[in-house]
Amino acid sequence: MAKWANYIITAVRFNSAGTHIEEVQVYEYDAENNQLVNMDIKRRASVVTAIDSGYTVCTATTNSGGTYSYGAAVEVVAIDEEKFIKTKADTSKKDNLDNLPKF
Repeated sequence: MAKWANYIITAVRFNSAGTHIEEVQVYEYDAENNQLVNMDIKRRASVVTAIDSGYTVCTATTNSGGTYSYGAAVEVVAIDEEKFIKTKADTSKKDNLDNLPKF
């Protein structure tokens, strides 16, 4: 696996209304061993801060063999002064990483 990003999101946890991501399951990429390591749970605000600071973030899905497939680059989109994490920039006040598994 070539390096996709600094951080790879593999699962999400939405708020009770299902409109905003509260937390994500995120891994770091270990280039030396070509694998995802150091799984952590991060708040959405932490992901926004990382992206705004120049780190790259993408999504990945698990294959049946336990390997990962690249999903899409994640970006920050500001709408009415609120920041959302999205794989597709749109004007919806909703995070759109809902194709990932929930945890």
